[in-house]
Amino acid sequence: MSVIKKLAILSTAFGLFAATAGTATAQKKYDPGGSDTEIKVGNIMPYSGPASAYGVIGRTEAAYFKKINDAGGINGRRINFVSYDDAYSPPKAVEQARKLVESDEVLLIFNSLGTPSNTAIQKYMNSKKVPQLFVATGATKWNDPQNFPWTMGWQPSYQSETQIYAKYILKNHPDAKIAVLFQNDDYGKDYLKGLRDGLGSKAASMIVMEESYETSEPSIDSHLVKLKATGADIFINVTTPKFAAQAIKKNAEIGWKPLHFLNNVSASVGSVLKPAGFENAQDIISAAYLKDASDKQWDNDPGMKEFYAFMAKDFPEGDKLDGGTVVGYGVAQTLVQVLKQCGDNLTRENVMKQAASLKDFRTEVLLPGIKINTGPNDFAPISSLQLMKFKGDKWELFGDVISADVGG
Repeated sequence: MSVIKKLAILSTAFGLFAATAGTATAQKKYDPGGSDTEIKVGNIMPYSGPASAYGVIGRTEAAYFKKINDAGGINGRRINFVSYDDAYSPPKAVEQARKLVESDEVLLIFNSLGTPSNTAIQKYMNSKKVPQLFVATGATKWNDPQNFPWTMGWQPSYQSETQIYAKYILKNHPDAKIAVLFQNDDYGKDYLKGLRDGLGSKAASMIVMEESYETSEPSIDSHLVKLKATGADIFINVTTPKFAAQAIKKNAEIGWKPLHFLNNVSASVGSVLKPAGFENAQDIISAAYLKDASDKQWDNDPGMKEFYAFMAKDFPEGDKLDGGTVVGYGVAQTLVQVLKQCGDNLTRENVMKQAASLKDFRTEVLLPGIKINTGPNDFAPISSLQLMKFKGDKWELFGDVISADVGG
């Protein structure tokens, strides 16, 4: 064979190899935070400060991602989970978000907690075109893909929740006098708006007092004394865990026994009701979208068996009775699904595209009948809830799963 012919064959072979390699390379797309070996995920949690009870969510997520990494990662890549404390302080959240995006160069910020903190970083995240994905807050504004295409919620919206309470009150207690305690920020006001909207024209006559508190207050006792003095027979409690436990205890102390509605974000048996005293929490009504790990009815449920096994093996220091562990586990599973769908296209744009393409996805910690669905114009993954009442040492579900879609 002549040298020229050999060179021609080699040249053709090399051309084919280069084309194949080029195709393989073209199939893999990365933005900062993505590579052949890892996916860098940022997170901001209140590990300290007035909402530190929620820190368990971040710790559960870290344990779950370690479990995924130990099993080989996602499409062969390990998750590098970088989680910072913002002490539930918006200025601190801004600082941590900048650090994650500009110094750590994460692919996305996932499940950052708190309405005030997420509000503070929303414009920055969207201007940088970095996903602010599955935020840990139910404010309605996270479902606004037209104006904020890089921000998406996860849990049901606060307005949906209080609209469901309003429906129940109008049907069963149409002549009630309602007193509301709410946190004086976007989170508290969002719940309040849902209640007013749900009561409609009867809101003005039924709500006898709307009392706000600041997270910097050491105690909310004086507010409860004021609310009791109104003679209200329904109490809507829109507080974070520390203050929710205080409210339940104080009501028992002062002998105020209204029908008590407690917002879902503080319905944890482990971090709220147990410290407040089960005897003080009887017949409180709340709403749920996740299974309660303290409820024996789920003991033989396959999905919850997996959760219990995870807690025992991967997060033994965690408290399975704390609702935050179920939240952390469920939302981490949802992110893993999105990252699996991304395949080798780990761009920020594709992360949001896949997050907005979830169809009837279920993490098995969701209540039966509740599914996760998203679309280009639907950034509210979960929009259904079921009412529940506290009896003995656990929540008892009642009624049907209710959907209350509220637009952004």
